[in-house]
Amino acid sequence: MNARPAVAEFVGTGLLAYVVVGSGIAAETPRTDGTAGLFFHAVIVGLALAALIALLSSTSGAHFNPAVTLALWRRRALSGRTAAGYFVAQIVGAAAGVAVGAASFGEALALSSTVRTGWASVLAEGIGTMVLVLLILHLLDEDRTHAVAPLVGAWVGAAVFATISSGFLNPALTVARTFTDTFTGIAPSSAPGFVVAQLIGGLLAVFVSTHLLVASQ
Repeated sequence: MNARPAVAEFVGTGLLAYVVVGSGIAAETPRTDGTAGLFFHAVIVGLALAALIALLSSTSGAHFNPAVTLALWRRRALSGRTAAGYFVAQIVGAAAGVAVGAASFGEALALSSTVRTGWASVLAEGIGTMVLVLLILHLLDEDRTHAVAPLVGAWVGAAVFATISSGFLNPALTVARTFTDTFTGIAPSSAPGFVVAQLIGGLLAVFVSTHLLVASQ
């Protein structure tokens, strides 16, 4: 089995987590007000994601997200074995990225105390992830792979700034971010609702792309 795609998913998801946590810590420094800090964080995350997709898409497809991998597996674009390898690489990579991001700013790993509950936040995660996965599937169907990096980065950046849940949109990052008690963290009790909503959103995107959107020929 070629391990390079799984390694790319580990590295890419880890670097994304590193940027998410690092920019979040920087955004909550005393010199930055809340709104400006969140905007700064959203822009950095979106740009970093676009860059990582451009860098690693030819190796693994640059999923960096179990919801994306699940959707492509459902579309039979991936084998079950490959998808399972990606899941493990993404989760372990996200955890490593959070650890390195926290250490870079002298922050110790600790369970997050940031509670993110309520139907509005869970719904935002479901809808946001559905749009993210739907965007990827549609661009692939339209053979517009060159547009995936900038448009996915743009959507994730917008979701971070504009949604009540702060646009997690990624089960692996959601789980990993339970281990940082910073601006970007999520309490362990809040994570399951986010993860379930994200996975359902990914599956709904497969349904919508299959039955409601028709790729141009």
